[in-house]
Amino acid sequence: MANATAPGEAGAPAILFPGQGAQTVGMAGDWVETCPQAAALFARASERLGYDLLAICRSGPADRLNATSVSQPAILVTSLAALEVLRVREPHPLDAATITAGLSLGEYTALVFAGALDFDDAVRLVDIRGRAMQECAEQRPGTMLAVLGVDREQLVALCDECRGGDVLEVANVLCPGNIVVSGASEACRRLDAAAVAAGAMKCVPLEVAGAFHTSLMQPAVERLTAALATVAFRPPRIPVVSNVDARPHTDPAEIRDLLARQVVGVVEWNASVAYMLSTGVRSVWEIGPGRVLRGLMKRIDRSVPCSGVFD
Repeated sequence: MANATAPGEAGAPAILFPGQGAQTVGMAGDWVETCPQAAALFARASERLGYDLLAICRSGPADRLNATSVSQPAILVTSLAALEVLRVREPHPLDAATITAGLSLGEYTALVFAGALDFDDAVRLVDIRGRAMQECAEQRPGTMLAVLGVDREQLVALCDECRGGDVLEVANVLCPGNIVVSGASEACRRLDAAAVAAGAMKCVPLEVAGAFHTSLMQPAVERLTAALATVAFRPPRIPVVSNVDARPHTDPAEIRDLLARQVVGVVEWNASVAYMLSTGVRSVWEIGPGRVLRGLMKRIDRSVPCSGVFD
């Protein structure tokens, strides 16, 4: 059960961290060299991973960076390095933040920021998570499809209609009118046609390695659960909103369980943001590569100011 939290101070910022798909070659730029704290994080991560993570983030090649086993630690470390840049340039948002969250993989980054998880443990867990999910994708192929302009209830019915004997599930509820489904490639193709016929604005195939956040990822859950059991979690210093139930948790056992369930569960991002806004949040900072979360925020509540480290 989620622990109740007191409302945030009116106007306090939320700190948000992106997930897989935000990576781009060049996302770790010259700013790493001007911030020793950021450079040190890349060096520590590279030593643990056994390859030069900064070089891949800077120069690619793209197919290496986009591999799930590499993109997940790459986004984690780039986001935490960007956090160090902001801590030097403008620490107030970080000091004033009353709540944090991350999209899927980004939840690990949020847990590090909130002091619930050590950096080295996060790198190890995300490395295991990425490798396990990539292996699942190779052994049980699938894809993901963003469906625009259809509500959740209607989309669940369409999945039931188009599934056949395949896996086809709602995976990410991102914002009003933007829901991602995930499953077998042929089932996603059937859904694409059915959704457009049912009135969807459009369907956008995602460039991903597999059917993430579905039962096809169950073998990865087993590997990740074993790894999570070896890591010491602490109660976070500020609430970290879980992707699974859009509520914060402080018990380390609950945090472990939710991180494992997240791999095969629906990412409740729209509900997570709604919860954060209900606590008194009136601005957000997206810390990491890309602008995906700021774009979603504009669809959820356009009145909320959004900032990034390198704007």
